[in-house]
Amino acid sequence: MPMRGRRGRTAVAGAVLHEPTDETSIDPGTGAVTSTQAAMIDLPTAELEGRWNAENLERVARTYWSTMRRFSLGLIHVEYSEGARYVVLIHPRLRLLTFKTPEYEMNRCRGIVRWRIERGLLVSQQGRDGAGYLEIDIQRTDDEAAGESHLRVAVEVANYYPALSGISRRIYVQTQSRIHVHACNYFLRRLVRRDLDTSRIGRFALPDTTEETREPVPARQRPEGTGPVDDG
Repeated sequence: MPMRGRRGRTAVAGAVLHEPTDETSIDPGTGAVTSTQAAMIDLPTAELEGRWNAENLERVARTYWSTMRRFSLGLIHVEYSEGARYVVLIHPRLRLLTFKTPEYEMNRCRGIVRWRIERGLLVSQQGRDGAGYLEIDIQRTDDEAAGESHLRVAVEVANYYPALSGISRRIYVQTQSRIHVHACNYFLRRLVRRDLDTSRIGRFALPDTTEETREPVPARQRPEGTGPVDDG
């Protein structure tokens, strides 16, 4: 029996979402937090036909942010500018996190979108150097004989320095981190339902998928692996 989402969307026929994993750690020397929520999704390879591209990776990124908004009942949302993304609480001036514009990488077996952390009310001074980041990493493996594909979808916050000190960093695992875990699990279920939002920027969108006419922007590739793609 297919899974059915809260909005009435039916999961992709034959898709299986495995139990998500959660790994959160704090570097005892620096206090940097790394948190990864990941899950395997199995589905027929035919379901990826025409969808494994930069446009849909950008839509996955937008879906992540809209999920955060839904999960917070609209209190937290993203503001856009030409050179940054702002995660704000209610009012645009209450910037919890400021990210640089996203970096995209895409090839036939991997898609990555990465936002580098710049500053924000939830970021300590130590973490305002761009070394920390939020990343969605989708790795694809195809079983041609079975006609199946296996996607490992991971949402990772790495080298993040929360604006807390000492033992208060431990509180992070029970509060901010725990909330993010539940939101990520909901995000993964949306991917299985193919409940993807249209990108606000639409840098990689085909002309007939946005209100404005844009030229298609192909994902650039490097022979030895993933290569950078201009952000949207």
